[in-house]
This record gives sequence, structure tokens and C-alpha cells, in this order.
Amino acid sequence: MAKLWHHFQEGGWGMYPILFWSIITIGIIVERSLYLFGSGINKEVFLATMQKCILAGDIAKAVKMCSAANAPLARIVQAGLVKVNRPDEEVQAAMDEVALREIPKIVHRTGYLALLANLAMLSGLLGTVTGLIMAFGAVSGESVDPSQKARILAQGISEAMNCTAFGLMVAIIGLIGFAVLNGKTQQLEDDINEASVQVLNLIVQNRQKVNLAPAE
Repeated sequence: MAKLWHHFQEGGWGMYPILFWSIITIGIIVERSLYLFGSGINKEVFLATMQKCILAGDIAKAVKMCSAANAPLARIVQAGLVKVNRPDEEVQAAMDEVALREIPKIVHRTGYLALLANLAMLSGLLGTVTGLIMAFGAVSGESVDPSQKARILAQGISEAMNCTAFGLMVAIIGLIGFAVLNGKTQQLEDDINEASVQVLNLIVQNRQKVNLAPAE
């Protein structure tokens, strides 16, 4: 830690904007990871359970299982199941309404990670450029002691390189987080689209069975 702090100090003022972006980046990655990976359920097992309940006409049990799952996919399907004795259009509308609330929660904030990665990299580049400008400007000054020129130049280059390294490190973390979380987001959206259509088709094709047992 002492060595890292030493490098941070050598990086000069340019390290602080990068530190700011890194805190936001890590915060988003942690928050999104907890939400997205906590929102996933086994789609195949869920659909098999829903199929079993719908074919048996036990809609009340299917609704209870959706409530227990506490996941976006389950809440969307549950919205359709509680309207099971209504026309098909109303069942579809109920599922669509909940989907419009749930999907934005899934995609929320993940896209900012790509922006933050670029900001960290550009902040590192800005710190690099300003560090080199200051270093070469000081070295070229006539008032500078010739014996100090090498030290000033080395200090400026060190500041520039530390900014570059820190900016790239934060950018890499942000891009990796974006790739992983965006992939999970897409998986959840695909699961929702597939499962909601399959459940709706099961309801439509088994109207006679599901109408025997109204949903609670």
C-alpha cells in the first residue's frame, strides 16, 4: 500500500480525477453485480415448473412459486398468471406492463461503465500531457539550475507515466465490468422474452384447463 501511495503522489494532480472515476466505476460494478446476479433464476427449471402447474390447472400454485422466486422474470410471468381468466389480450398487456417496469431496472447504469472507462483513460492522457509540458517547460527555462534539470525532467516524466498507468488500469477495470455485466443483462432480457412468450402460449393453448382453477 505504501508503494501504491507513493506512485499516486508521484502522479500529481491528474491522479485525483482518475481516482474519482475509479470510485464511481467500482461502485456501479458492485451494485449492478449484486442486482443482476441476484435477479437470475434457472429458466429451464422455472419453465418446467410453470408448465406442470398450468397443465394441471393449478394456477394458484404457479402464482405462489413466482412470488417466492422474487426475480424480474417471475414477476412478469406472475402478472400474466393472475389475469389468466381474462382474455388473451389482457394477459399479454399485464405481462407487458410489468416488463416495462422491470427491464429498465435490469439495464440501468451498466452503460455508464463504458463512458467511465473512456473518461479515466482520457484523464490519464491529460495528466500525461500536462506533466510532460511542465517538465520540458521547466527544463527549457533559463532560470533553472543546470544541475537540477535532470531531476525535474525525471520527475515530470514520472508524473506523466503514473497518470497513464493509473488511467489505463481504471479503464481496463471499467471495460471488463461493462462486458461482463452487459452480457448478464442481455441474458436476463433474452430469458424474459423467451419465458414470457412460452408461458403465454401455454395459457392460450390450455385455456380449458386453466379456467377450471382461478388464480388467487
